[in-house]
Amino acid sequence: MDTYEQEYNTVVEQDSPFADSPYECVSVEPTPPARKKSSGKKVRNVIIVALLMILCCVVTAIVANVMWEGKLSRMETAMNEKFEAMQQVYEESQTSTQPTVSPDAQLPVTGPMTPSQVYAGNVDAVVAVIAFYNGGTEGGAGSGFIMSSDGYVVTNFHVIEGAEKLQVVPHGKEAVDAEVVGYDSANDIALLKIEGENLPCVKFGSSDKLVVGDMVAAIGNPLGELTASLTVGYVSAKDRIVNTDGTVINMLQTDAAINSGNSGGPLFNMNGEVVGITTAKYSGNSNSGASIEGLGFAIPIDDVVGILSDLKTYGYVTGAYLGIYARDVSASAQSYGLPAGAYVEDVLAGYAAEKGGIRVGDIIVNLGGYDVDSLTTLTRVLRRFKAGETISVTVYRNGNQEYLSVTLDEKPAEEPEQTPDEDSSGVPNFGEAFKDWFDHILPFNPFG
Repeated sequence: MDTYEQEYNTVVEQDSPFADSPYECVSVEPTPPARKKSSGKKVRNVIIVALLMILCCVVTAIVANVMWEGKLSRMETAMNEKFEAMQQVYEESQTSTQPTVSPDAQLPVTGPMTPSQVYAGNVDAVVAVIAFYNGGTEGGAGSGFIMSSDGYVVTNFHVIEGAEKLQVVPHGKEAVDAEVVGYDSANDIALLKIEGENLPCVKFGSSDKLVVGDMVAAIGNPLGELTASLTVGYVSAKDRIVNTDGTVINMLQTDAAINSGNSGGPLFNMNGEVVGITTAKYSGNSNSGASIEGLGFAIPIDDVVGILSDLKTYGYVTGAYLGIYARDVSASAQSYGLPAGAYVEDVLAGYAAEKGGIRVGDIIVNLGGYDVDSLTTLTRVLRRFKAGETISVTVYRNGNQEYLSVTLDEKPAEEPEQTPDEDSSGVPNFGEAFKDWFDHILPFNPFG
């Protein structure tokens, strides 16, 4: 026992100042205070913990710095790659690519171009066509375009009609002689041939996919002198029936400037594809005296691509041929409930229509999936098909629609003469009374 414990464990007896008190006074031994332990070990622990925390913070900072630098590096690399890609797209957009495909080898469309890009990519495939008459005198000039790299050139028939000699002048080159491969005067199409290989040529698009308001560009030889001229406009209308020198043709209408000498040249969409053949324009004054501006016309390429294929392969148009004579259903007949279409006046023996079950008095309302509302439409639709193809034909007969299958013939060199009997009133008489004719067409008899 040390002095500390001895001091506090000793009982000190004292005389009570209250000796005579009835209460007993007891001396209470005080409890010694708790002995303080040494704090050196605790301080060391605090220091160690602090050092560990500082070390963790340092390590975390180093790792975060390394990760951030890596992220920055990746971001910088990605931004550089995007910048290089954008720069490449910009450089490619400034470089025009010359189309070198024929209609039989179409390339996918890469996207809309500017008119200047359409021009740069196609001007070398556009030519001037010069016709010579009367022993070699230059008599007229038009435009054309190289359809395939082996030298087939498309133009209008009226550009080369009656010419004794033809020359083609490619852009920036000397004139070369051209030969007529074939033509279709009814559709104002002619195909020429020049010598050459790997020539720049156009790419065909689809006129059916055009809508009113689409931008188009024409390249041609206006006035026979202003070679390789570009004019730009819009599709003003589709399916315009235009009479050119007595020939009725379905046309695209455009406000792109088309002048004498542009005939036979290409009309492009903004993908750089040929969608039409520029052919005609209205000029001068209308009957009311008003001047006419911005009325140009082009043959839709979808209407003649089959004709061009036939001319290139055979030198003439093979078909397609139904073997009928037809006319429009008049407005008065339609007032009785007849549908618009091509009314069959005569069926020629031995040809496709007779073999397929088409009868005199039928009204053709659909051919091969295309609606028919007139004889002009029927003629136009037939151009979409070739001889030997089997197509569906819908006719209106006895108040009902009949569905037939017809295998088209090749168009004969000279069409047979029409032989239906007609009475003095001009109403066809097919061995039946006029009343019977209505019985054949209408679901009711207007004559009672």
